[in-house]
Amino acid sequence: MEPKLTVNETFFIDNINICNDLDNTTYIFTSYPGIMCVFAYMFLCLLSITTICGNLLVTISVIYFRQLHSPTNYLIFSLAIADLLVGVLVFPLSMIFTVTSCLYHQHVFCKIRDCLDVTLCTSSILNLCCISIDRYYAVCEPLTYRTKISVHVTMLMIAMSWFISALIGICIIIAGFSQGTCEEMCSIKILIANTMGPVLSFYLPAFIMLCIYLKIFIVAQKQVNSIQSVTCQSKRSGATVSKMERKATITLAIVMGVFLLCLTPYFLCVIFQPLSRNPPPVLVIETLNWLTLSNSMLNPFIYAFFYSWFRSAFKMIISGKIFQGDCANSKL
Repeated sequence: MEPKLTVNETFFIDNINICNDLDNTTYIFTSYPGIMCVFAYMFLCLLSITTICGNLLVTISVIYFRQLHSPTNYLIFSLAIADLLVGVLVFPLSMIFTVTSCLYHQHVFCKIRDCLDVTLCTSSILNLCCISIDRYYAVCEPLTYRTKISVHVTMLMIAMSWFISALIGICIIIAGFSQGTCEEMCSIKILIANTMGPVLSFYLPAFIMLCIYLKIFIVAQKQVNSIQSVTCQSKRSGATVSKMERKATITLAIVMGVFLLCLTPYFLCVIFQPLSRNPPPVLVIETLNWLTLSNSMLNPFIYAFFYSWFRSAFKMIISGKIFQGDCANSKL
């Protein structure tokens, strides 16, 4: 049964939704979009194109250049595939049929879009978690890194990430994930979907990543202090060590900062919204949803652009050098 809207709610939602008109009980795209609507869709199109291009560069680089065929880069490749599919599938579907329309009407289209959204975004998050595990062994246990994080282990991690993501996406949609408030009382299935979904998709991976990166930072700092002691704290080495320490701190801060900034607001909203008598405005929900999706655009810049070999690969692809000869064995 579809929830009913009061006159005030209808007026309020209709006024903040700049691209849709209310036709009886259904939201449809307006026949005469205003300037704000046009600019909003132009911005979202640019966001989608940037996401697709950035992640496409990463995937082509890992596939084409043999130097990039390593367990770590396979994890980055899997992350790029998830983010690429977000840009190709989730972005356009969310633009065509925004959160406002799906908020009050559970069409099949909404369920398909939500399933893709949950599955691909969860896969992106779990791949980020796998990358943090890979970095942990690389920094904290470098002597056993190659034996513990082999290609076989990496492929198993990627397969598990995608399987768990698909399972969570399907289960949440079957259970009846609610993006709006409940009329009287939420069913047990909806409460479980709105609680367990975010916990498995975001909170648990985020907690694991925070613990891992904190451990990496502590171990890296100890290694820096050891190097500083061995070199008798010479002025030159001290400056180099200080620079390494600052770079490690900034890198970890950017990685976790961007991740938490993009995803935390939406997942907090998802948990508390169905239980709230006064839900946040639809415009806020849409903004938080797009902020979450924008993490897929930022991931290539954070996890790929930090490495000089990826930057070299991107330059060769963009300049068209890979079409001028066999560059697969090039030293990046």
